Amino acid sequence: MRFRPSVLYALAALLALGIGAGVARYVYAPDTSTPRVPESLWTMRLPDPLGAPHTLSQWRGKVLVLNFWATWCAPCREEIPDFIAVRARYHDRNVEILGIAIDAAAPVKTYAAEMNIAYPVLIGEGPAHELARALGNTTGALPYTVVIDPTGKIIHRHLGRLPRAKLEAILASNAT
Repeated sequence: MRFRPSVLYALAALLALGIGAGVARYVYAPDTSTPRVPESLWTMRLPDPLGAPHTLSQWRGKVLVLNFWATWCAPCREEIPDFIAVRARYHDRNVEILGIAIDAAAPVKTYAAEMNIAYPVLIGEGPAHELARALGNTTGALPYTVVIDPTGKIIHRHLGRLPRAKLEAILASNAT
């Protein structure tokens, strides 16, 4: 049985397409292999917009929503009002939202005041990129949100704008 060259080219193209799609899925998929946060998360010290240092361990034992964002990131700015509302609703249920800005202190301080952000905001700049990567953000894109249960287990990761309803559903089933 002889195949025409066009059939062979079509088969080769399909094979290449399948391999390319598989490689892309592997390379760009969020890393879900780390069920627990690295211990280095809890010892990390980052300043707030006024320069006071904070160790992330002060939020250990809570359902912690870590949101990596920047003032120059439009989707980040769009989701902040949702985080403010969700924090008001769940803060009394052992939940804390923590904004980690991959940005300079001055614009974060100004933006946090303008938006009246009621949850803690820390300035991460370069170290926050490494932390986000350690928590599964292999692309380095923003916004990136990780939800951690009180035992330190990662229960949700989300790259891009996190819909309020989705976050509330996660918290409703994990908050005390």
